[in-house]
Amino acid sequence: MIETLEKLITALREELQHYGEMLALLDQQQAGAINRAADEMLVATTAIQNQALVMQGVRRDREKCQRDLARELVIIETATFVEIIGLLPAAYRPLVQSLVDENNSLLLRVQQRAKQNHLVLSRSVELMQQFLGTLLPARETQVYNGHGNRESHALPTPPLYEAVG
Repeated sequence: MIETLEKLITALREELQHYGEMLALLDQQQAGAINRAADEMLVATTAIQNQALVMQGVRRDREKCQRDLARELVIIETATFVEIIGLLPAAYRPLVQSLVDENNSLLLRVQQRAKQNHLVLSRSVELMQQFLGTLLPARETQVYNGHGNRESHALPTPPLYEAVG
């Protein structure tokens, strides 16, 4: 069982490392958005997409280690860490609990930062659409309905340029 437990500890540490890397990338993306550095934002966004794939793989590996340990402890494979930690040797409980807590904390920070970035980027796109609307009059406009959803309404098409004269 100790070997399987060590594998789980290694998987938890690796997962923690990748959450930290994702948080750093999200910070980079946010800085690019705030500083209006389009190239930096594009690089960060691509790196975020790649890191998300890596994180999925790391999470799957950790979940497999968690299931393997649950089997060795003769409990249901889908057991949570709350159920597993109480069955571990006393010397390992604080370490595993600490790693689980750190992973949960960092995951929460990653989720919060991703939401913040989404809001910043969405607002940026909305402002750009408004700007383009002043340059190129649209054939339809977006208005909010009573439920807070946007609906499109057709507008008459004005000429692109009207000469004064």
